[in-house]
Amino acid sequence: FFVSSEPHRGSSGPDSSMRLLLALAAAVAPAAGLNLQMPALRGQTGLTDARFGGKKLVVVTGTSSGLGRKTAAALLRTGKYHVVGAVRDLDKMEVVAEVDGFDPDLFTPMHCELNSFASVRAFVDELKEWKAAKPVDRLICNAAVYQPSLPYAKWSEDGHEQQMQINYLSHFLLTSLLLDDLAKAPGARCVFVGSVTGNDNTVGGGGVYPIADLKKLDGLKLGAKNPISMFDGYNFDGAKAYKDSKLCLMMTSNLLHDKYAKQTGIAFSSIYPGCIAESPLFREKRAWFRKYFPIFMKYITGGFVGEEEAGMRLFQVAHDPRCSKSGVYWSWNGGPREGRGEGALERDGQILGGGGAGGGWDSIYENDQSDKVLNKETAADLWKFSSLVTGAEWPAANQPKSPCPTLKVVGAVAKAMNAQEEARRKAAGHAGSMPGQGLAGMAEADDTVGGGTAGAAGQAASGGAEAALGTNAAVSQPASTPARTRRGFRFWRRTGAPEEAEEAEEAPLAAPRPEGTAAAAVEARLKQALAGDGLPLEAPAASRGTPAN
Repeated sequence: FFVSSEPHRGSSGPDSSMRLLLALAAAVAPAAGLNLQMPALRGQTGLTDARFGGKKLVVVTGTSSGLGRKTAAALLRTGKYHVVGAVRDLDKMEVVAEVDGFDPDLFTPMHCELNSFASVRAFVDELKEWKAAKPVDRLICNAAVYQPSLPYAKWSEDGHEQQMQINYLSHFLLTSLLLDDLAKAPGARCVFVGSVTGNDNTVGGGGVYPIADLKKLDGLKLGAKNPISMFDGYNFDGAKAYKDSKLCLMMTSNLLHDKYAKQTGIAFSSIYPGCIAESPLFREKRAWFRKYFPIFMKYITGGFVGEEEAGMRLFQVAHDPRCSKSGVYWSWNGGPREGRGEGALERDGQILGGGGAGGGWDSIYENDQSDKVLNKETAADLWKFSSLVTGAEWPAANQPKSPCPTLKVVGAVAKAMNAQEEARRKAAGHAGSMPGQGLAGMAEADDTVGGGTAGAAGQAASGGAEAALGTNAAVSQPASTPARTRRGFRFWRRTGAPEEAEEAEEAPLAAPRPEGTAAAAVEARLKQALAGDGLPLEAPAASRGTPAN
């Protein structure tokens, strides 16, 4: 509610009337489905005005080097933004800010170690305390590491593969923690730095091995925790882990758009600023690669983009009114292809355009996304299990509803009547229905066949995989109990005692079906058809409980 610093002067007058109206509005708004924002405390408002002076607040991860550094510089040059640089090394950031001439009145570095979920949460707490009532206008998820040459995975403080946690999981958590804050700012934007390598409908993404592919997310479903390094559940591949992380970011951007763009007014987008071949991102590549890769991209493919230009491109998506559209994957075509003939000498032979450098702001366009990026089924699993792994909590994704009070009253009555009708229909049951019939019966019969033949081998393989991974894989199975919160962290517990698991292992692979059901009839026909040299549908009685060879 509105709090006045003036002494109370009775219940009459315009001030008291205004307070009464505000109180009534606050009471009626939830019932009417309105999201009214009450005025902030005067002290917070004064602090916000003094610190920001009407400038937009931008949070950028990874501003101490590379793309983030150049993006921060471009934002600060306008004088219209206050930039918070989320970095892991404050000493390095201080040197960079001094060298680049960052205005200390417009730039604030804060510690954020994306290698740790606890550090991400601490950063958000510090940010909210520092900024007071000022909402976040822009969130730019930029920071990334690239470890393609490692023969083995490096693990984060939380036990996840470093590239996937730093590039994706921590940004996923960061976005969840700042989503409500972004929703308070008019015209807010949330930008994820993707990559052509995560979009396999292009040469850069689909023609360069290894190709990004999350498959069925088996690794993530097991917790993606040491020793499980890859989201697809396969063995570690450093280059693929980076590409998979970019694929995850682009899919998350699309999901956020679908869930929250209309509800909050936030514009969610991802971008590919071009191949920054001289970026510190490649610092872990071999020396010969760092020397010759920029030459190859400049003079042969024409895909090279410098850090300065790439920073301007990311700045454009945060600043340009044309980029206020949500659900877009932004790219730049660099303008017409240039760099051959007499003009090549003036540019030292560098090729421009055609997807590389050049073109300016007008070369921006809405790029197509691959089938993998647009796969909603995989994206839904990615969202669900990433939330479990990170402990991220999200508001309900509600579409805008009519604010008409009549709808609230009539709707409540209709819901009560609907509940009574559903109870009546449940009690009556489905006329003519029998167990084992319809699609459910077909699925049951399919389970019978799979459990007795190929299903047995699959179960054996699954059991062997769990044994090879040790107890970690078993513990990391998706939790089936609610979360328990302690000091802001979410702890998940797996139900079922070890004794119950041992009893389940001793159970037959294919239990006999009751006679007279559709499943039993299908099983009988299949046994008759496969009699002779066919594969047995169930293990012999002497070896029951052991998969057939």
